[in-house]
Amino acid sequence: MHPGNNAPHTSGNAAQGARLSLHAEGAADAIYTCPMHSQVRQIGPGHCPICGMGLEPLLPSGSEDDTEFRSVRRRFWFALTLALPVMLSAMGTHVLGKPINPRIAWSLRLMEVLLSAPVVLWAAVPYYRRGWLGVVHRTPNMYTLIGLGVIVAFTYSLIATFLPGSFPANMRDAHGMVGVYFEVAAVIVALVLLGEWLELAARGRTSAAIRQLLELSPKTARRIAAGGEEADVPLESLAVGDRVRVRPGEKIPVDGRVMSGQSSVDESMLTGEPLPVEKRVGDRVVGATVNQTGALVIEAEHVGADSLLSQIVALVSQAQRSRAPLQKLADRVAVWFVPTVIAISIATALGWWFIGPEPRLGYALVNAVAVLIIACPCALGLATPISIMVASGRAARLGVLFRDAEAIESLRDIDTLVLDKTGTLTRGRPTLSQVIALGAFEETLVLACAAGLERSSEHPLARAIVEGALSRGVTPVEVAQFNSVTGQGVTGTWDGRRLALGNAALTYGVGVDAGAAQERSETLRRTGQSTIFLAIDGRLAGILAVGDPLKETTPQA
Repeated sequence: MHPGNNAPHTSGNAAQGARLSLHAEGAADAIYTCPMHSQVRQIGPGHCPICGMGLEPLLPSGSEDDTEFRSVRRRFWFALTLALPVMLSAMGTHVLGKPINPRIAWSLRLMEVLLSAPVVLWAAVPYYRRGWLGVVHRTPNMYTLIGLGVIVAFTYSLIATFLPGSFPANMRDAHGMVGVYFEVAAVIVALVLLGEWLELAARGRTSAAIRQLLELSPKTARRIAAGGEEADVPLESLAVGDRVRVRPGEKIPVDGRVMSGQSSVDESMLTGEPLPVEKRVGDRVVGATVNQTGALVIEAEHVGADSLLSQIVALVSQAQRSRAPLQKLADRVAVWFVPTVIAISIATALGWWFIGPEPRLGYALVNAVAVLIIACPCALGLATPISIMVASGRAARLGVLFRDAEAIESLRDIDTLVLDKTGTLTRGRPTLSQVIALGAFEETLVLACAAGLERSSEHPLARAIVEGALSRGVTPVEVAQFNSVTGQGVTGTWDGRRLALGNAALTYGVGVDAGAAQERSETLRRTGQSTIFLAIDGRLAGILAVGDPLKETTPQA
């Protein structure tokens, strides 16, 4: 339990969040978690009591809340605009190479006060809150170090500007002025804001990858009421047991079972397979897949966060927040890191004060602040989780899902990678690769008859055969009495001849034994080809092989 931030914190696994609707528009009562400390959970947005980072939704919504990103960007440009002239003013004597007139020097000093004050007292305020939150919960974090460094440098500089007499004479110059470090405070704030801006941008790109997964699902469904009336309703309003109608070309809205109708469904978003899967009454379908040819009535079995797509999104989100071995080491180190740094900073200040050269106070302050700022644990505290977040997000965009961060970190030790080739190493679009004429039949005739039968079909294999014929200069024949045999192939007539094109079951059905060609067919299949038999007038005329060629970007093994 990590109470604080005026909201309850809970701990649990990603399954808790899976009960949330993935289509909620960032509701205020959504569960938020820390990207670095996944055990921190609270209702609504806020900041992590352990590290001070902004919390993010446990599961992403369909819309992006970029309030924090815009706030940090605004603060950064504000801080940078004011910090640059402060830094140039502080470098005045070094740039000019000679002392500046006392009246001008005093005016520049006042300008530094006026310009750095808004940076320290407004732009950096969120960091003070996060640093103090860590102190309250006895988990001082990197913002504790940053806040201490900025406040110490700015407070010292204010005292040195308006109460120079309180400092030893050896710290004052010929005009009675004491060296100040307004530029240190202002520039540190600007740099930290820049780092946070880049971090939020990386997190935003990763969230965009997850939202792309969410967008695979349709926003509405055509629900069939008990009385038979049909109406388009938001996807969130569907419940288990509802029946929906899915027309050709539409995305299937729910995971369920086909109650009526027959169609082929493109499941490539799920399996990577370019060939559609035939669905009939009793078959199960998955939400976000595409219905291609016929109308279906589907009874919902899993909706909302229980759907397969939602579980995939939850898996990606969980992987982004899982702890890599290096992060677990960082967590153990962080418990002692910040207190140790503060102790070293104090020891540094005391060391310079007692044994350092004059002006001892100035050296003590500068070096103590340097220890606080430079020791900021950004490499372990930010770079590691951000790298995991970006890697899992980019992988999801490319269709690769990691179960946890440890799997990502282990990639460096892999020497052999085994991939399902379909749609990953291949184009995902079938292409006619070979035409084999059997007996006395000619190859051109086999291809012309096959293309004629498939010319009216939208099946990927049919398109591959027609495109293959046209690319070879073969004109498809004109087929009459066309008939589609579900799950087997097509039949028709041409010039008085009976044609049949499909699998072995179809040829047996029309009285043709394809056994003699089975060995050649199996040889092609072992190379990843799909084989189709053509029969003409009761005789086996040929075999067509359709394959999925490698992408040009796939390197040779």
